[in-house]
Amino acid sequence: MLERCRNARERWGGVSEIIDTWLSERQILISRFISLPSQDVTDGLDTAVERFCQLLVDYLSSGHFEVYEQLLREGSQFDDDSVEQAQALFPRIQASTDLALDFNDCYSGLRNPTIQDVRELSGALSDLGVALEERFSLEDRMIEVLHTAHREQALASGD
Repeated sequence: MLERCRNARERWGGVSEIIDTWLSERQILISRFISLPSQDVTDGLDTAVERFCQLLVDYLSSGHFEVYEQLLREGSQFDDDSVEQAQALFPRIQASTDLALDFNDCYSGLRNPTIQDVRELSGALSDLGVALEERFSLEDRMIEVLHTAHREQALASGD
Protein backbone atom coordinates (compact mmCIF):
# COMPACT_ATOMS: atom_id res chain seq x y z
CA MET A 1 0.00 0.00 0.00
CA LEU A 2 2.82 2.40 0.91
CA GLU A 3 4.69 1.60 -2.31
CA ARG A 4 1.57 2.31 -4.39
CA CYS A 5 1.27 5.69 -2.63
CA ARG A 6 4.89 6.52 -3.46
CA ASN A 7 4.24 5.59 -7.07
CA ALA A 8 1.19 7.87 -7.17
CA ARG A 9 3.21 10.78 -5.76
CA GLU A 10 5.93 10.19 -8.36
CA ARG A 11 3.37 9.99 -11.14
CA TRP A 12 1.20 13.00 -10.26
CA GLY A 13 3.43 15.00 -7.93
CA GLY A 14 4.06 18.57 -9.00
CA VAL A 15 1.08 18.90 -11.33
CA SER A 16 -1.34 20.26 -8.76
CA GLU A 17 -0.70 21.61 -5.28
CA ILE A 18 -3.97 20.22 -3.96
CA ILE A 19 -3.18 16.74 -5.31
CA ASP A 20 0.37 16.92 -3.93
CA THR A 21 -0.92 17.82 -0.48
CA TRP A 22 -3.57 15.13 -0.60
CA LEU A 23 -1.09 12.44 -1.67
CA SER A 24 1.23 13.50 1.16
CA GLU A 25 -1.70 13.12 3.57
CA ARG A 26 -2.33 9.69 2.09
CA GLN A 27 1.26 8.64 2.70
CA ILE A 28 1.11 9.77 6.33
CA LEU A 29 -2.21 7.97 6.78
CA ILE A 30 -0.75 4.74 5.38
CA SER A 31 2.33 5.03 7.59
CA ARG A 32 0.16 5.44 10.68
CA PHE A 33 -2.07 2.57 9.58
CA ILE A 34 0.93 0.27 9.12
CA SER A 35 2.34 1.20 12.54
CA LEU A 36 -0.87 0.42 14.47
CA PRO A 37 -0.39 -3.37 14.75
CA SER A 38 3.02 -2.88 16.40
CA GLN A 39 1.65 -0.42 18.98
CA ASP A 40 1.96 -1.48 22.62
CA VAL A 41 -1.52 -2.47 23.77
CA THR A 42 -1.01 -1.33 27.35
CA ASP A 43 0.75 1.92 26.56
CA GLY A 44 -0.49 4.20 23.82
CA LEU A 45 -2.73 2.08 21.60
CA ASP A 46 -5.74 4.24 22.37
CA THR A 47 -3.81 7.44 21.55
CA ALA A 48 -2.37 5.95 18.36
CA VAL A 49 -5.81 4.82 17.19
CA GLU A 50 -7.31 8.22 18.02
CA ARG A 51 -4.60 10.03 16.00
CA PHE A 52 -5.05 7.61 13.13
CA CYS A 53 -8.81 8.22 13.15
CA GLN A 54 -8.26 11.99 13.02
CA LEU A 55 -5.97 11.59 10.00
CA LEU A 56 -8.44 9.21 8.38
CA VAL A 57 -11.36 11.62 8.70
CA ASP A 58 -9.21 14.53 7.50
CA TYR A 59 -8.12 12.52 4.46
CA LEU A 60 -11.69 11.51 3.62
CA SER A 61 -12.88 15.10 4.00
CA SER A 62 -10.10 16.50 1.80
CA GLY A 63 -10.99 14.02 -0.90
CA HIS A 64 -14.72 14.58 -0.88
CA PHE A 65 -14.78 18.34 -0.33
CA GLU A 66 -11.66 19.55 -2.12
CA VAL A 67 -9.85 17.15 -4.41
CA TYR A 68 -12.79 15.41 -6.08
CA GLU A 69 -14.50 18.75 -6.72
CA GLN A 70 -11.36 20.22 -8.30
CA LEU A 71 -10.87 17.14 -10.46
CA LEU A 72 -14.48 17.24 -11.63
CA ARG A 73 -14.16 20.93 -12.49
CA GLU A 74 -11.04 20.18 -14.52
CA GLY A 75 -12.70 17.26 -16.30
CA SER A 76 -15.84 19.24 -17.11
CA GLN A 77 -13.77 21.63 -19.24
CA PHE A 78 -13.30 18.91 -21.85
CA ASP A 79 -15.90 17.49 -24.16
CA ASP A 80 -15.38 13.83 -23.43
CA ASP A 81 -16.75 11.18 -21.11
CA SER A 82 -14.17 11.69 -18.34
CA VAL A 83 -16.64 13.16 -15.83
CA GLU A 84 -19.02 10.25 -16.37
CA GLN A 85 -16.16 7.79 -15.94
CA ALA A 86 -15.16 9.46 -12.68
CA GLN A 87 -18.72 9.64 -11.39
CA ALA A 88 -19.04 5.90 -11.95
CA LEU A 89 -16.25 5.46 -9.38
CA PHE A 90 -18.03 7.42 -6.64
CA PRO A 91 -20.34 4.64 -5.37
CA ARG A 92 -17.33 2.38 -4.84
CA ILE A 93 -15.39 5.17 -3.16
CA GLN A 94 -18.44 5.94 -0.99
CA ALA A 95 -18.52 2.34 0.24
CA SER A 96 -14.99 2.76 1.63
CA THR A 97 -15.95 6.14 3.10
CA ASP A 98 -18.84 4.54 4.97
CA LEU A 99 -16.62 1.75 6.30
CA ALA A 100 -13.92 4.24 7.35
CA LEU A 101 -16.42 6.48 9.12
CA ASP A 102 -17.88 3.46 10.93
CA PHE A 103 -14.34 2.55 12.00
CA ASN A 104 -13.84 6.08 13.29
CA ASP A 105 -17.14 6.06 15.17
CA CYS A 106 -16.28 2.75 16.78
CA TYR A 107 -12.60 3.22 17.65
CA SER A 108 -11.76 6.93 17.91
CA GLY A 109 -12.85 6.89 21.55
CA LEU A 110 -11.07 3.64 22.45
CA ARG A 111 -9.89 3.82 26.07
CA ASN A 112 -8.11 1.13 28.09
CA PRO A 113 -8.77 -1.59 25.52
CA THR A 114 -9.62 -5.08 26.67
CA ILE A 115 -8.46 -8.24 24.91
CA GLN A 116 -11.86 -8.37 23.21
CA ASP A 117 -11.45 -4.75 22.05
CA VAL A 118 -8.02 -5.54 20.61
CA ARG A 119 -9.37 -8.62 18.84
CA GLU A 120 -12.22 -6.60 17.31
CA LEU A 121 -9.84 -3.76 16.42
CA SER A 122 -7.57 -6.22 14.64
CA GLY A 123 -10.42 -7.49 12.48
CA ALA A 124 -11.67 -3.97 11.81
CA LEU A 125 -8.16 -2.84 10.78
CA SER A 126 -7.95 -5.74 8.36
CA ASP A 127 -11.29 -4.80 6.78
CA LEU A 128 -10.30 -1.13 6.69
CA GLY A 129 -6.98 -1.96 5.04
CA VAL A 130 -8.74 -3.80 2.21
CA ALA A 131 -11.18 -0.92 1.75
CA LEU A 132 -8.43 1.71 1.78
CA GLU A 133 -6.37 -0.22 -0.76
CA GLU A 134 -9.35 -0.29 -3.13
CA ARG A 135 -10.15 3.36 -2.41
CA PHE A 136 -6.61 4.50 -3.21
CA SER A 137 -6.73 2.57 -6.47
CA LEU A 138 -10.07 4.19 -7.38
CA GLU A 139 -8.80 7.63 -6.44
CA ASP A 140 -5.70 7.10 -8.59
CA ARG A 141 -8.00 6.11 -11.45
CA MET A 142 -10.01 9.30 -10.92
CA ILE A 143 -6.85 11.40 -11.08
CA GLU A 144 -5.86 9.58 -14.25
CA VAL A 145 -9.25 10.10 -15.90
CA LEU A 146 -9.89 13.71 -14.88
CA HIS A 147 -6.47 15.26 -14.56
CA THR A 148 -3.68 13.41 -16.28
CA ALA A 149 -5.64 12.49 -19.40
CA HIS A 150 -6.26 16.17 -20.13
CA ARG A 151 -2.80 17.49 -19.31
CA GLU A 152 -1.61 17.51 -22.93
CA GLN A 153 -4.84 19.14 -24.14
CA ALA A 154 -4.57 21.85 -21.51
CA LEU A 155 -0.93 22.53 -22.38
CA ALA A 156 -1.74 22.68 -26.10
CA SER A 157 -4.54 25.19 -25.55
CA GLY A 158 -2.40 27.33 -23.23
CA ASP A 159 -4.43 26.73 -20.03
